[in-house]
Amino acid sequence: MPREYAVKAPPRMRPVHPGAVLREDVLPALGVSVAAAARELGISRQTLHAILAERAPVTPEMAVRLGKWCGNGPHLWLALQRDHDLAEAAARLAATVAAIPTRKEAA
Repeated sequence: MPREYAVKAPPRMRPVHPGAVLREDVLPALGVSVAAAARELGISRQTLHAILAERAPVTPEMAVRLGKWCGNGPHLWLALQRDHDLAEAAARLAATVAAIPTRKEAA
């Protein structure tokens, strides 16, 4: 498992949803329709459409399917979803988090 490092500065761009990567890059590059992709992934078209429309997350199970189908493994898909979810949560909770004190380590 790769090591995680703290990032001091916030990213300049909002992390992309994995559905956008599938919609904008993967499916067109492969020349595969949504119906064909759903069939090959073993999921319903509705499930894939929800991910492509960024209404549904890429779950660990879906990441395993996508990783096998794309040949790049599940970690990329989960990392994209994690980064997207963290950015959304940080934006949603910004005011609440600003009121939480930051504790210093014990000496």
